[in-house]
Amino acid sequence: MFSGSMVAIVTPFDSQGNFAEETYRQLIDFQIEGGTDVIVPCGTTGESATLDFDEHEYVIKVCIDQVNKRIPVIAGTGANNTAEAIHLSKNAKAMGADGLLLVCPYYNKPSQEGIFQHYKSLAGAVALPQILYNVPGRTGVNMTADTTARLAEFDNIVAIKEASGSLTQVSEILAKAGDRIDVISGDDFLTFPMMACGAKGVISVSANVIPDRVKEMVQATMNCDYATARKLHLALLEFHTAMFIESNPVPVKTSLALLGMIEANVRLPLVGMQDATLEKLKKVLQNYKVI
Repeated sequence: MFSGSMVAIVTPFDSQGNFAEETYRQLIDFQIEGGTDVIVPCGTTGESATLDFDEHEYVIKVCIDQVNKRIPVIAGTGANNTAEAIHLSKNAKAMGADGLLLVCPYYNKPSQEGIFQHYKSLAGAVALPQILYNVPGRTGVNMTADTTARLAEFDNIVAIKEASGSLTQVSEILAKAGDRIDVISGDDFLTFPMMACGAKGVISVSANVIPDRVKEMVQATMNCDYATARKLHLALLEFHTAMFIESNPVPVKTSLALLGMIEANVRLPLVGMQDATLEKLKKVLQNYKVI
């Protein structure tokens, strides 16, 4: 249902730490002009953890308004409180979101049965296409391939964003339930090998800065031009790695600031880049002729 080069878009803040709406609208247009297939607001890269309820919903609303049905919008509405996730998801549906990105409950460390019941409740409560999001490095719990396969039985659970870093787990999901649920890469540096196994695209961090290049690699893979895709994948590895030289989204926001597109402001407990890593980032951006 959702495929291609999808961006986990940043949420820009002004010097006072407030949502920079006009800047955000410009970023969305930059993405669409760069060939991005889907916009994903309020994910991890969008600093959803530091947005209050009203801000969270307003950022989604602005995204839907600015996109204006040119491409799909998948709203990040996950939470570690099932009732809260349902509330955010219902509101996103009312605002016109095309789908939902639902992070696996974090911090609570639920059992696999708890994870299943969480997503089952969301599937029953909100009639929108839903993308599960497995990112154990942030949540503290890995949703197994077996749990994903169980959840694939729900018609409106259409995909999983897999960021476990395990090609084995990706392959297990595809082997067990690939006819019932799509897999989407949640790690830029694994997009090509995941798509070679059958994934449908990526929800990308790097695409915030280089949407055209991420789209080129994804499109080549979708066209089964594996020689070109492999070449592009290897060429972009250093860039993808640089986007995680410090905690996401600090490097990607800093990169956009160096391009003059946003202010490099993040909310505590995140802070701006350290001098040593900033210099490393600048060198990578120069190597890729981004700055």
